[in-house]
Amino acid sequence: MRRPLLRTGPAAAFAALALLSGCATVTSDGGFGDVAAATQSRIGAMPQLTRDGAGEGALAASLRGLPVFAQGAPLDMDTAVRIAVVNHPGLQATYWNVGIAQADLVTASRPPNPTFDFKRLAGGGALEIERGITFDLVGLLTAPLAARMETRRFEQAKREVGAAIERHALETRTAWIEAVASRQALDYARRVLAASAAGAELTGRMASVGNTNQLELAREQVFHAQAAGDVARAARRATAARERLTRALGLWGKDADYALPGHLPDLPAAPANLPDVERLALAQRLDVQAARADAAAAAADLGLTRTTRFINVLDAGYANKSQSDGPKEHGYTLSLELPLFDWGGARVARAEATYMQAVNRVALAAVTARSEARERYLAYRNAYDVARHYRDTVIPLRKKIGDEVLLRYNGMLASPQDLLADARAQAEAVTAYIEAQQAFWDAHAELEAALGTQIAPQTAPVTHKEHAE
Repeated sequence: MRRPLLRTGPAAAFAALALLSGCATVTSDGGFGDVAAATQSRIGAMPQLTRDGAGEGALAASLRGLPVFAQGAPLDMDTAVRIAVVNHPGLQATYWNVGIAQADLVTASRPPNPTFDFKRLAGGGALEIERGITFDLVGLLTAPLAARMETRRFEQAKREVGAAIERHALETRTAWIEAVASRQALDYARRVLAASAAGAELTGRMASVGNTNQLELAREQVFHAQAAGDVARAARRATAARERLTRALGLWGKDADYALPGHLPDLPAAPANLPDVERLALAQRLDVQAARADAAAAAADLGLTRTTRFINVLDAGYANKSQSDGPKEHGYTLSLELPLFDWGGARVARAEATYMQAVNRVALAAVTARSEARERYLAYRNAYDVARHYRDTVIPLRKKIGDEVLLRYNGMLASPQDLLADARAQAEAVTAYIEAQQAFWDAHAELEAALGTQIAPQTAPVTHKEHAE
């Protein structure tokens, strides 16, 4: 009497595999909550994964109550970043990469599905039926390693999405700075145009009665004509800068009709002193962390490839056979792919090359992070020194000169031409100061991006808006 080769039935095998599947599940946010929490401390705004109105261009409900929309308040820089990381559709599309990576992780954490085989043969008065359930043993044995690999990829995806959020936050900040600076420059250009028109009219009256010559009249007229051209160019720059900001915010329609402040923020009392910018960049930057995670995943891939280089497919399972004219038989099946032509050497070589690529990318990310941190910090300090020089030295001196010229004009010791020439010089100085302010705040935002962390500026004790008057 022949005994069955395998006594355990399919139910026991299914129960064992159910224990191997663990508790891996797909969360409602796809794991994006971790990215949002980590990014909030780095950019000062909380990204959100939105589903309602996706693809319709509608403003997220969580943003409707902001003062810029509800009360018509001017849009400040931090609010602009908050809107951008929630409302920009391209950034929202990037957020779903985390959910895709989490789904891959859950798939890798569960054992492969078994295969059911059924065969029925009939003929010559005999009936033969074969049934079997086959399991991928290699998949079962390597499931923990594959799950660890997908865990690394999941973490890498979260870092990459976080880096994309930081890049867009930088783009939004620089767009806001440019938009406000362009509007400030346009307002001042219009004031210069009005002053030049008055100067040209005054000089024209003086020339008509013989109190000045045609040369001075031509000088004032050409200054007025140039001022008109400056207003046109400033208007074009202001419109382009505002549209760039609107694109970064992801707004359209009536929501794009937001107000902007009249001028850039004042300079801080002192620049940030950061002697360890390289260490901060290496510790905080997400692109460096993503490169390290990529190298770790490549190393795990290399280990798995070396483990399975000879055994590509190994299937085992339960089988039984019944015949119409014979006893019922039980047993197991085993399928093994023989490495006659492919010994796995090419797969191992490819995995090793991929790993070495990842290692060199880590080195490149570190070199780039160090260099960008040094470059951006030097640019930040230089921009602060230049803007402070204009604020504390050039603009006050120009204002003092203007006061002195006006005093002498009132005492009939200076001509109208002297007064008008000084007005032109003051206009040039104020325009240069606005550009220096913009350069500083651009450098501030770029330094934060290069370090991967926020820099809290000190509030200036005295405002200097009167210098731009």
